Amino acid sequence: MFLGTHTPRLDEKGRLILPAKFRDELAGGVVITKGQERCLYVFPMPEFQRIAEQLHAQPMTNKAARAYSRVFFASAHDEVPDKQGRVTIPAHLRGYAALDRDLVVIGASTRVEIWDRAAWESYLAESEDDFADISEGVLPGGL
Repeated sequence: MFLGTHTPRLDEKGRLILPAKFRDELAGGVVITKGQERCLYVFPMPEFQRIAEQLHAQPMTNKAARAYSRVFFASAHDEVPDKQGRVTIPAHLRGYAALDRDLVVIGASTRVEIWDRAAWESYLAESEDDFADISEGVLPGGL
C-alpha cells in the first residue's frame, strides 16, 4: 500500500526520483498514465494488469468504458525504474499534468499520484473543507 506525501523535483531530462519507501514495490516495472484532476497515476505492473483485465471485461457496447479505455491505454507509458529509482515522465504526460520542476508525489493506496506542486496545493485548498462530508458517502457507516 502506498502512503504519504513527498516533494521531489523533476530533473532537466524529465526524470523523477521515486520516493525511497515506494521503490521496492515499483522496482519490477511501472505504468504511468493520465489520472483524474490533471495528475498522473503510477501503477505497479501487477495493479495495472488487474485494472486492464477489468476494462477488458466491459462490453464493447459500453460507450463510457470505450472512451475511458482509449485515454487510459493510449496515454500509458511503461518503464522499469533505473538503479537510482528514477523514471522518465514522457513529454505528453508532463504536459497533461502541467508538471514543472516542483512536484508532489502521493501514495494513494494501490497507486502513486504525481502532481505539479501548485496544482496539488490548489486541489487541497479546494477539497479539504469537504473532507469530513465526503467520508460519509465513501465509507458507509463512517470510520
